[in-house]
Amino acid sequence: MSAASSDRRLSTAEERRGTVLRTALGAFAARGYYGTTTGEVAKSAGISQAYVYRLFPDKETLFLAVVEHCFARIRESLADGVARARGSTPEAVLDAMGEAYARLIAEEDVLLLVQMHAQCAAISEPAVREVVRDGYARTVEYVRGVSGGDEDQVQGFFARGMLCHLVTAVGADAVDAPWARTLAKGIRHY
Repeated sequence: MSAASSDRRLSTAEERRGTVLRTALGAFAARGYYGTTTGEVAKSAGISQAYVYRLFPDKETLFLAVVEHCFARIRESLADGVARARGSTPEAVLDAMGEAYARLIAEEDVLLLVQMHAQCAAISEPAVREVVRDGYARTVEYVRGVSGGDEDQVQGFFARGMLCHLVTAVGADAVDAPWARTLAKGIRHY
């Protein structure tokens, strides 16, 4: 086999892996870890279930790859926010990252849904818990490092993000009631 045909096969496998990941992202976002089958992912991706298993040995491995993909997209978004910050104070950088994240989950709502499903699955699935824990550990340290924020500022940033998840999930920003206004106050939505 020539090097050129080996490169082509790798490229095709990587393309298929990307297709499966994108398809799985949508499937897991819609139905969660427990409600999604590899057969559904394969059918949506236009490939056989056997080929899915060739790329990912089991559903858990596929879901973990999807969760890792979400953390990578979030990190990219936060970096974009840092680049757009209007100043270098922790407040300015954290605000810009919050803005970038709010836009990300509005544009790619599947990321929010997968995060929420992953957090739920982490309660009873040790491998999912480990990937979610590691993803948050990397993200917290990134936010701390680029913002220069102290413990309270970084914690506040993540607490606001979790509140944003809740407001978005229950549509609190569209409810005209005191409880909803309290939760949605200051939360950015696009």
